[in-house]
Amino acid sequence: MTDRTDDDSAMTTHAEWGSGAPHLLVSRGGDDRSVFDLTEDEVSIGSAPGSSLVRADTDAVHATIVHDDRDEYVLTLHGAGEMNANTDPNRDGTRSEVLRTGARFTLGEWTLVFGRAEYADHGRPFGGREGGELSDQPPQPERPDYPADRGGEDTVHDQEVKDG
Repeated sequence: MTDRTDDDSAMTTHAEWGSGAPHLLVSRGGDDRSVFDLTEDEVSIGSAPGSSLVRADTDAVHATIVHDDRDEYVLTLHGAGEMNANTDPNRDGTRSEVLRTGARFTLGEWTLVFGRAEYADHGRPFGGREGGELSDQPPQPERPDYPADRGGEDTVHDQEVKDG
């Protein structure tokens, strides 16, 4: 969704809550591939039977993805693996990042890639294709108040992440 004012100065990628078909492309080796749709506000990935996405040969809870109240998907890697944003733990010892389309992370032999339609990925207007770069890019309007728009449902608050 793109909003422009009459003077064509305001651009935004703020779409409806959870829009853009957020998903994970999950693969191991050449033949084991699947798509996992992110439809829950908290997804656990691991070998535990109660995990949202059960993967063999991983820790019981190897990673979690939280859909936060800014309409971002935040990965926290609890077990061994690689991720895009950082290799060093955050100040509190966790390894977390806001997922953007194309973000890749691993859990043992498994490779997972986050995807979301560009119009709903809150990185920058039009994925940076219009509006210039860095200091030349016009600012976006404020994000919608997603929790209020959803009728005050409880969401995760105050989670510190390192934005990639």
